Amino acid sequence: MRNLKQIMLLVMIGSLLTFTSCSSSDDGGSDGNAASGTLTANIGGVSFQSMEISSKATLASAGGINNLIIIASNSDGNAFAITISGYAGEGTYDITGASLGNVVATYTETDVNLSNPTASTTEIWQAPYDNTKVGSVSISEETNSNVKGTFSFMCKNVNGDNSIKDVTSGSFNLSKQTI
Repeated sequence: MRNLKQIMLLVMIGSLLTFTSCSSSDDGGSDGNAASGTLTANIGGVSFQSMEISSKATLASAGGINNLIIIASNSDGNAFAITISGYAGEGTYDITGASLGNVVATYTETDVNLSNPTASTTEIWQAPYDNTKVGSVSISEETNSNVKGTFSFMCKNVNGDNSIKDVTSGSFNLSKQTI
């Protein structure tokens, strides 16, 4: 009987340690896995990684309202732009059209025609595109010079073929400027 009590005690302690050590931040979740200076994501099964030289977060104040603007592009002409209006620091921000839409996210693909540059095309998928929640952006860490976080959302090509893209496993680790 004594051995059974000791085993049950060990199981209970092990369970307690497991449940308490696996939690993430209630505010902004995990940092994601983006390398320093980059934004990464999966767009419908295709990997995206931005270039450090063309990726930045900007914290801008206008009329007493803070806005966090994330811009990141790669060498293929694809880019992300995420704007959080009314930014209040670390935490999770929903992408929804049900309210005034404090978060807007876009994914852009540009096809440059080198033989005829005027025939180049740009397709833009945006979120939100209706009144439902289509994703979120979580800021897990912010310093004076850096911002880290994760995101995922569904976006729609509203001016083109109305196709939907599923953006998953998004993360960023970007230098930040304040203006």
